[in-house]
Amino acid sequence: MGDEPGQPVDAPWWRSAVIYQIYPRSFADSDGDGIGDLPGIRARLPYLRELGVDAVWISPFYPSPMADAGYDVSDYRDVEPIFGTLADADALLTEAHALGLKVIVDLVPNHTSDEHEWFRAALDAPPGSPERARYMFRDGRGEHGEIPPNDWISNFGGAAWTRAADGQWYLHLFDSKQPDLDWTNPEVVAEFESILRFWLDRGIDGFRIDVAHGLAKDPEMPDLEGNWATGGPAVEGHPHWDRDEVHEVYRGWRRVTDAYAGDRVFVGEVWVQTPEQLARYLRGDELHTAFNFTYLLAGWDAKSLRTAIDDSIDALSAVGAPATWVLSNHDVVRHVTRYGGGDLGNHRARAATLLTLALPGGAYVYQGEELGLPEVVDLPPELRQDPAFGRTQGEDGFRDGCRVPIPWSGEAPPFGFGPGSGQPWLPQPADWAALTVEKQQGDPASMLALYRSALELRRDRPELGDGTMSWIDTDGELLAFRRDPGFVCVVNVGGEPAPPPDAVRDGALLLSSDPLEPDGRLPGATSAWYAV
Repeated sequence: MGDEPGQPVDAPWWRSAVIYQIYPRSFADSDGDGIGDLPGIRARLPYLRELGVDAVWISPFYPSPMADAGYDVSDYRDVEPIFGTLADADALLTEAHALGLKVIVDLVPNHTSDEHEWFRAALDAPPGSPERARYMFRDGRGEHGEIPPNDWISNFGGAAWTRAADGQWYLHLFDSKQPDLDWTNPEVVAEFESILRFWLDRGIDGFRIDVAHGLAKDPEMPDLEGNWATGGPAVEGHPHWDRDEVHEVYRGWRRVTDAYAGDRVFVGEVWVQTPEQLARYLRGDELHTAFNFTYLLAGWDAKSLRTAIDDSIDALSAVGAPATWVLSNHDVVRHVTRYGGGDLGNHRARAATLLTLALPGGAYVYQGEELGLPEVVDLPPELRQDPAFGRTQGEDGFRDGCRVPIPWSGEAPPFGFGPGSGQPWLPQPADWAALTVEKQQGDPASMLALYRSALELRRDRPELGDGTMSWIDTDGELLAFRRDPGFVCVVNVGGEPAPPPDAVRDGALLLSSDPLEPDGRLPGATSAWYAV
């Protein structure tokens, strides 16, 4: 990352892009079956263009038995019928490109569905066969092999091993319907490079890689013995997370994308402990970018936020990669709720939006955050779809709360999510009538208006996007930084009004997350952008 302000004219688009995540079953339903689909997304592309994002990332839409909402893929080269057809995917891509939007698709390389043709063939083949060598089959322990090969635990709860009918066990770090592939097998490597080319040839602009820190496992498969956490950020030396061997996979993938024109991009979902670990995935011959969970997980206080920002930029600058900033996604509690909920959470979320969009690099917007949607915390247990909910008897698996279909219009569910009055796959709260796109369209004080204004300024200001930043000295819970040549962001993370630093005393206010005090002070939980 150079010292010159702004982004070079010929820099790849993804270094500064704001990318909108679409969870397809919850974005827009075209046919009234209660499940969002590709034609629904296509119909709403003008909304996303008006919002001001640069690209969309679409969560999996491949054929799947939906044991894990599409992250259990049975065919990587087609479209699940509930979402549409391959022709629908092509039409969506064509229309997105016509509107100036890039399209990134999800790729799930750690595991397939147990209904994938490879795994069905593996179950039909004997131990030691080439078909089984594509997956992690192992003999069990105990006198009759009745004990799993080791004590690894599924990310969704319970054992990470399931026994096949002939007595062998197969590994699944997630649901039992998601068997892990063996990435030491050249056939697996070749297959996924072929899958990349299939979508690149159709014009896809990039891939988001699910569980990018997975794939490689310690060949000795040692017991965890309580020494290693199953979920959460990977720690050094873990037997099945963040192992060195995984980097060779991404070097191979990079060679594939580098052969295509148009700055195709890889975005890694990399859950690791430190920004330094993350940076290893973003070396010049590996992935291009990765989600910044250090920032997402930071607490709402000035020290935590500044530390997350500094650590991220420092580590990624060392490998020449831009940071990406993200507040919510389909796997975490929506940040309005995470930041305290209600009025407090809403104000903090507004302030966090301006902070996020002012930082150097790219940013992600999860569908509905531009509407200020909170987490839905009271879904009935019988309606929950998250596989971890059942595997842990309701102690985990609450990701459905951030996946409730978004509200578009009207005064009652389904809020224009689909045609007619049919209800969506997860129920929408009645009070979301105040948060619909239709309701917020004409309200200059709405969350939607804030996002549109911020994204418009981000496009117009040469300082924003990729580049550098420098902190301005502040006291207490105030954060302030400069983006040269003439932009300053100030964030009051505290609860009481605070004056902006002297650096903006003569500057012009461009935008604030909430109205400033008459004397120019920032109320608590407020951010402001200034031209200086």
